[in-house]
Amino acid sequence: MSVGRTESGYWYASYNYAASEHGGTHLDAPIHFAEGRQSVEQIPIARHIGPGVKISVADQAAADPDYRLTAADIRAWESLHGQIPRGALVLVHTGWGRFWGDRLKYFGSEAADDTAERHFPGIGSDAAELLARERQVAMVGIDTASLDHGPSRDFIVHQILNGADIAGLENVANLEQLPETGFLVLALPMKIAAGSGAPARIVALLEP
Repeated sequence: MSVGRTESGYWYASYNYAASEHGGTHLDAPIHFAEGRQSVEQIPIARHIGPGVKISVADQAAADPDYRLTAADIRAWESLHGQIPRGALVLVHTGWGRFWGDRLKYFGSEAADDTAERHFPGIGSDAAELLARERQVAMVGIDTASLDHGPSRDFIVHQILNGADIAGLENVANLEQLPETGFLVLALPMKIAAGSGAPARIVALLEP
């Protein structure tokens, strides 16, 4: 709109902004895949802030780009670190963040708009059911383009989590830098009225 010195001599900059709700690091509001559920501005602020949990399936994903986090993976993690607390923000580390910026490697296909040709890890339906029904987590995030694995056509994980009023976080960066537990997450989206999603700034606070 304007950038530079005004006639009065002071500096002034102002720009227009436009973007998809679901590009880059972003939040999927429950209404994204669940009719009548919460839109972005309706999600209580308390659900945006909570204890963080990182579950890594990077080794499995390195062997199988279509790998999906399982309920067994979650229970194996809990056997080492304790049960995931209610209201936690669970972050799934697949190692895919290292491919960010390389469209072919990140999506597993040049035809990124064709879900049948995509190949990247995600979350399995049994894991989603466990997190939603039994653990009652606040949000679930992942370092890929979708909560569902690349070739998904029914987006069942979105349906399960969003149907339980659980928002998703996608294209989450730097998960390799986090421990498995012992940190606080703040997942703060642009507050778009009636939004199905929004760009988000996600921060983890660790003990010094």
